[in-house]
Amino acid sequence: ENAENMYFFSDLALTLNEPEERVAPTDSRLRPDQRLMESGRWDEANVEKQRLEEKQRAVRRRREAEAVEALEGGKDYEGYIPLWFERKMDAVTGELICVYKGGYWEAKDKQDWSTCPDIF
Repeated sequence: ENAENMYFFSDLALTLNEPEERVAPTDSRLRPDQRLMESGRWDEANVEKQRLEEKQRAVRRRREAEAVEALEGGKDYEGYIPLWFERKMDAVTGELICVYKGGYWEAKDKQDWSTCPDIF
């Protein structure tokens, strides 16, 4: 019902981005640019999106510099390590996959997000 006014998204698709309480501060539903866009504040959303993208680029440049420094110093560099997933080789397909390693639900229960990076 009324799909033409909702970009022809299904009910499920329309609710996927609904805010939820007590989620990790890295949850994509908390993206400030997205929230501004959904409020119809397009100009502010675009400025915020640019800020977030530049922040991501700066983090990438820092990691790349750390990797070069480690390489030049003969040290290992692990790079980014996901909090709740680990990379493994799928035994069937031989592809690299991410497998949940635990910790999210415990952090959510305790509301302890101290290990989460500041991505926004």
